[in-house]
Amino acid sequence: MLNGKKILITGGTGSFGKAFVKRILKDFAPDKLIIYSRDEFKQYQMKQMFDSPKLRYFIGDIRDEKRLYRALADVDYVVHAAAMKHVGASEYNPTEAIKTNVIGAQNLISAALEARVKKIIALSTDKACNPVNLYGATKLCSDKLFIAANSYSGNRNTKFSVVRYGNVLGSRGSVIPLFMKLANTNELPITDDRMTRFWITLPQAVDFVIKSFDMMSGGELFIPKIPSMRITDLAEAIAPGCKKNVVGIRPGEKLHEVMISRDDSRNLYEYENRYIKLPDFSFWGESLPAKCYVPVKEGFEYSSDTNSMWLNVEELREILKQDGVIE
Repeated sequence: MLNGKKILITGGTGSFGKAFVKRILKDFAPDKLIIYSRDEFKQYQMKQMFDSPKLRYFIGDIRDEKRLYRALADVDYVVHAAAMKHVGASEYNPTEAIKTNVIGAQNLISAALEARVKKIIALSTDKACNPVNLYGATKLCSDKLFIAANSYSGNRNTKFSVVRYGNVLGSRGSVIPLFMKLANTNELPITDDRMTRFWITLPQAVDFVIKSFDMMSGGELFIPKIPSMRITDLAEAIAPGCKKNVVGIRPGEKLHEVMISRDDSRNLYEYENRYIKLPDFSFWGESLPAKCYVPVKEGFEYSSDTNSMWLNVEELREILKQDGVIE
């Protein structure tokens, strides 16, 4: 599906963007891969990583709607990975988070419709479900904008869907670099020893997005079935036998993450390795893509503390070794 296509990644110099580019260049034959981001130095660094004539580097901000119009000319597919995602920074700079995560999303939607882009997948976060911080609230708003954008597609036939997943192993802002930095002190700060999180690797996240492009009809929210882990187990995997210093939950932080709330379970389906939240209004008309989907039970909730899949210390350590985080 991606062969011969022009693909643009907003926020393409980030962790996901790099992993996505690596996978596409390895397994597909795109016409162009356009990296759209605002940091010229990060683009320079990325150029050193990839030696491919298919890559294009486009300096631009998703806050700049006119620049997006230019970047999206003749583009077939878009992955929207650009976001202001640091919880603390968003709490302290709320208007900036809104400009990037909400207004930037609307700018991309408008530009994509005008450019007649075929398909767009926006990356979301577990923090968008029942949000307790501004980052989660802005991403929930962004999700709603992308789903509703299907109503405005008309004869352009542009399709918008959203992918929501949990913490990504090795992504920027992850707790792992902090734990690695402090591992030699044999004492790691733990916000709460009851804390649990969903966990996904970058290759898994990339695979999930690529498969979602193939499956999407427009308007779906795709959620992968992924394991949970305890923050204490992660600390033990990185620094065995370390002292765990409980420092308390930070502002805007949850004890457990929820990717699907009980209220979200209406119109929610299960299919192979994912859950699919269909829109309340079917943009595709009579031909529902849910014929092979299995509806979940009423009151279903997908939370990191009640998940049926778990990673233990040994499994976490093995994943960290495979990713080159620890030896």
